[in-house]
Amino acid sequence: MSTIEKLKKIGKKLFDIYFTIGVIAMALLAALVIFTVIARYCFSLSWKQLAEFNTTLFAFTTFWGMGINVIKDEHVMIDILYDGVKPARKRWLAIVNYLIVLAVVLVFTYQGFKYVGVAGKQISQGMEIPMMYMYGIMPVCGIICAICVVIKIITLYKADISYFAPKNQALSRDDA
Repeated sequence: MSTIEKLKKIGKKLFDIYFTIGVIAMALLAALVIFTVIARYCFSLSWKQLAEFNTTLFAFTTFWGMGINVIKDEHVMIDILYDGVKPARKRWLAIVNYLIVLAVVLVFTYQGFKYVGVAGKQISQGMEIPMMYMYGIMPVCGIICAICVVIKIITLYKADISYFAPKNQALSRDDA
């Protein structure tokens, strides 16, 4: 097994772990929200700690999913112009696109670190823990997303030209 194949295998396992953490967080969030709603409306019970934890978990799943969306190409993309370009140019358009995404993610991460530095010392009202644990989600997930963007750029650079063949074309009468 070559070094590249070993790296791909390790990368796949790391992504599977990354994805599984996101799935578990989403399942936990769904279960806790259902529990919270039933407790509140059927039994008039409410816990500020649980409400704050649900909000934090929602933020976590949102930011955690950024990298997953990059790797799986599940992000929003306006591709009307992109699909009209020849495959050889699509590679470079995609790389430029992801370089812009990387710049945005790095700004987001930097600002996240700054925000944690300012607001992280406060104690949360619900869980009564330092806010840095809650706001720390932003820069940590920003770093993970930046790594995913770099991986995506390398993948696009190394990809076969067939990877850039048109995918979203309108069907003709012959295709229907």
